Amino acid sequence: MNTKDRFSHRMKILLVSQYFWPENFRINDLISGLKERGYDVQVLTGMPNYPRGRLFDGYSLFKPFREIYEGIPVFRVPLIPRGNGSRIRLVLNYFSFVFFACLIGPIRRLGTIDLIFIYEPSPITVCLPALVLKKLKSAPVMFWMQDLWPESLSATGAVRSKKILKMVDILVRFIYRGCDLILIQSQAFFEPIKHQGGDPNRILYFPNSAEDLYQPVILEKDAYERAVMPEGFCVTFAGNIGAAQDFGTILKAAELLKGYTEINWVIIGDGRMFPWVQSQVIKRGLNETVHLLGRYPVETMPRFFALSDALLVTLKKEPIFSLTIPSKIQSYLACAKPIIAALDGEGARIIEEAGAGLTCPAENPESLAEAVLEMYRMPQSERQGMGMCGKTYFNAHFEHKMLLDRLELWMEELKKHEYNT
Repeated sequence: MNTKDRFSHRMKILLVSQYFWPENFRINDLISGLKERGYDVQVLTGMPNYPRGRLFDGYSLFKPFREIYEGIPVFRVPLIPRGNGSRIRLVLNYFSFVFFACLIGPIRRLGTIDLIFIYEPSPITVCLPALVLKKLKSAPVMFWMQDLWPESLSATGAVRSKKILKMVDILVRFIYRGCDLILIQSQAFFEPIKHQGGDPNRILYFPNSAEDLYQPVILEKDAYERAVMPEGFCVTFAGNIGAAQDFGTILKAAELLKGYTEINWVIIGDGRMFPWVQSQVIKRGLNETVHLLGRYPVETMPRFFALSDALLVTLKKEPIFSLTIPSKIQSYLACAKPIIAALDGEGARIIEEAGAGLTCPAENPESLAEAVLEMYRMPQSERQGMGMCGKTYFNAHFEHKMLLDRLELWMEELKKHEYNT
């Protein structure tokens, strides 16, 4: 029996994540990929409530506790929905999941577990139930980090107390020591994790990919999306409308270009800042050029992108955000569309390295307006060339199958090491 037969097709993996289907996160696609490759996969997660802050239709605090997603058993625990995203509601949301996952997770009929895989877009407290199960199941833990703590707490303004941030730092150091392998979505995460006590020999770069549905598409003449999108030059933002995305800069740039009525700012998505953005569009008189389309299924995103002239990604000017690669960058690159990026650090570096668009500093509306104007005046052939450069870069660095091959190898090596010891 070869190594692949011994470890891949019989390995039993438990995913621990506060977020999972029907919430739209990259982990859904990754776990489906592992299932297709023969792994025995289970999921321990919470009741879906992101991003709107209320439980999805068909869910309550206490049901359903068990579902099947593409042949994968999904075990759910109660949690308090995040509501309007206030500090108190987020704290209750985070810690209610931890409490119930630690309490209920061990009594679920999970059976033998060979490896525990943690997915953490935020909060890092999701690791605590996994570490409890590590002790009970004697299984190694692989931790895929999407967000740095406590840096992200201070950057978004969620926590300002130095005492609380210090307590979170102690918790983070404890978590790093308890994980057998830490996967990071950005190479810039390496030094902060090392500084907080993470073993550099157990930190590996594992970036986000994009679902296979993110591809260049050609729409039918009667496509629904054509009726929704405005006419003219469209700069499209798709994703979470939150504090980190710095919509103040977007709206100010839109004000600066208000006289260019053929330039449209298209916002697709939802989030806790949506009501504020909506009110500001009216207050600033931007109704003609800023279009809030609301939330649409992820499957429709490539179709909206196909009708866009450029795709927009923004982040606030904070040291933590300069280390992060927003996952929408991979989606944008895969769809072969030019990108306008108002952010610093790793995200900007990737777009520049790929030749996939224009970048400008974070929180600089004047520079963002100039970049949009430059893209608008650019020949279409040049914009198409940028898009194709982005697609080529995606295939070389972020392609789904290639990354899954890498993850599979690391999982087998980690399990083999545990098995031999």
